[in-house]
Amino acid sequence: MNTVDPITTEIIRNAFNAIADDMNAALIRSAFTPIIYEGKDCSVALLDAQANVLGQSPGLPLFLGNLEVCVQLIADRHGWGYFSDGDVFYMNDSYMTGTHLNDSTVIMPIFWRGERIGFAASRAHWLDVGAKDPGAPVDSVEIYQEGMRWGPTKLYDNGTPREDVIDVLRRNSRFGDGLIGDLNAQIAAGRTGEQRLRSLFERFGKARVTAARDAIFEQTAARERRAIRGIRNGRYRSEGWLDNDGLDSGPVPVKVTATVKDETVTIDLEGSGAQTRGPVNCGFTQTIAAARVAFKLLVCSDDPVNGGSFRMLDVKAPQQSIFNAREPAPCAWYFSSLGLLIDLVVKALAPVIPQQAAGAHYGDSMVVTIAGEDPRRNGQRYLMVEPTTGGWGAFAGGDGADSLINNVNGNFKDLPVEIFESKYPVLIESYATRGDSGGAGRFRGGNGTCRRYRLQADASLSLWFERSVTCAWGLFGGGPGSAPEVVIEEPGKEAVKCLKVNSVPLAAGTVVTSRTGGGGGYGAPSEREPEAIHQDMLDGLVSTDEARVAYGMTLKTLADVP
Repeated sequence: MNTVDPITTEIIRNAFNAIADDMNAALIRSAFTPIIYEGKDCSVALLDAQANVLGQSPGLPLFLGNLEVCVQLIADRHGWGYFSDGDVFYMNDSYMTGTHLNDSTVIMPIFWRGERIGFAASRAHWLDVGAKDPGAPVDSVEIYQEGMRWGPTKLYDNGTPREDVIDVLRRNSRFGDGLIGDLNAQIAAGRTGEQRLRSLFERFGKARVTAARDAIFEQTAARERRAIRGIRNGRYRSEGWLDNDGLDSGPVPVKVTATVKDETVTIDLEGSGAQTRGPVNCGFTQTIAAARVAFKLLVCSDDPVNGGSFRMLDVKAPQQSIFNAREPAPCAWYFSSLGLLIDLVVKALAPVIPQQAAGAHYGDSMVVTIAGEDPRRNGQRYLMVEPTTGGWGAFAGGDGADSLINNVNGNFKDLPVEIFESKYPVLIESYATRGDSGGAGRFRGGNGTCRRYRLQADASLSLWFERSVTCAWGLFGGGPGSAPEVVIEEPGKEAVKCLKVNSVPLAAGTVVTSRTGGGGGYGAPSEREPEAIHQDMLDGLVSTDEARVAYGMTLKTLADVP
C-alpha cells in the first residue's frame, strides 16, 4: 500500500481544487454569451480515472457530483476502453444528465504517458439548442419541443474534430456561432484541466498522487460519518407544493422523508407528484445532485466536495415521478422542484439539528426571458435569459441574506445593469431591495428584489416565477416570506399580473416589474431586539407598519430606541 506524508497530501488536495478553479476561469473568460461570461451559469469538475471527483470549483451547487455520473454513463454504455487521448464528448439528454437540454455537458479524458489518469468535465448553459421557442419554452408538453437531444457523442475523436457533427449543433441553434464559441470555451476548460493534472503527475508521480487522493477521500468520508453520528436516529418528514407544472395542472406535491440511521442518511421522495404534462420534471441523476446539495448544507458544509463525499447518502425517487422522469416528459424548468426539495430536507431535519438549519429561501431562479430584434444593431436577433435574486432564510444567530441568488445556482449572477443595457434594447429603470418581504422572526428572513424593465423595442416575454403556493416558511416561530409577483404594463392596456407566460408579444414601451419573494424568519418575532428592528427601518428593509404589525412595536417603543 502506498503512503504519502500529510504535507504532500495537503499540497495535492489544494492542487486538485486549484486546477478546477483554473478550468472554471478558462471557461468563463473564453465564453461567447453573457449567460456564461457574466452570469456564470456553468460548473466544472476534475475527476480521476474512475470518474471520482478530485476537485470541483465554485459554480452551480445543483451539479454537485452530477458530472461524475455522466462519465460513468458513457463507461457503462461503451466500456472504459472507449476513451482515447484527445476525445471530446458532448451530451445533454435530460434523462441521463438530469437537467434541461440547454445544460450542455462536455467530457474529456486525460492521459499521461499513455495511461488514462482522469477526466475534465464541464457543464454550461447554451442559450438556445433549437427548442420550439427561443431559449426554453415555458409551455412544452414533451421533450422534443425543448431542443435537440443528444446522448454521449464524440465531437473530437483522437484529437480530430468531427466537423459534420459540430455543424449539426451549429445549424440547430438560433445563435449557432455563439453556441460553437461556448463549446470551444468548454473545450478550453478541459485542456486547462488536462495540462494542470499532467503537470501534477509529473511533479509527484502517479503513486504519490494516488496515495494522496485515497487519503483525501477517506478523510472526507470519516468526517461525514462523524457528523451524521451527531444526528439523532429517526425518520423525519416534510412536504410542500409547486404552484403548478407550467400549464394548468397543480399544485404539484413534493414529499420528503429523511431517515437517519447510525452513519447513514436516506432521502426518500415517495409520495411526490407523478411526472407532469408540463416541464417541471427531471432525470434521477439531477435529483441525486439536489439531495447532495441539501446534505452538504447540513453536513460538513465547509469541506470541499471530492470522491469521499456522499458515501453515506442514499437517494430514492419513484419511477415516472417528477424526480425520476421518463421519455417523453418535458424537463425545461426542472429546477423548481429541486429547489423546493432542498429546502424541505432542511425543514425535515431542523428539529434535530436546529443550529445547522435555516428557514426556507425564496426558492426558485425566477427567470425573465426577453427575445427580439435589436434596432441599434440593424435588427440583429437577441435572447436575454436572466435569473433574479431573492431573500434567504434566517438561521440560528443571523438574519437571512437579502437579494441573493437561489441555492441551486450558487455562483450564478443576475446581469449587471451596464452589461444588460449595452447588450439588449431594454432599460433597467429600477433595481432595489423589496422591503417587508422577509419573514419576521428573532432573526429576520432576507428580503427579495424589485427589478423594473422597460422595453425599447417590440419583443416577446417569457416568465418562470414559482413559490406562491408554498412560500418560504420560517422555523421555530419565524414568519413566512412574501410570495413573488410580476406586473406587465403595456401601453394602452390594463396592467396584468402573472407568474408564468410563454413568448408573449409586447410593444415597445412596455414595463415589466418583477418582485421576488423573501426568506423565512427564525425564532419568534417577539424575541427580536428593538435595536435590530430600528436599524432595519433605517435601512429601508422594514417599514413602520411592518414593525408594528409583525413585531408588535409601538411608536413609544420605537422612540425609546437609541
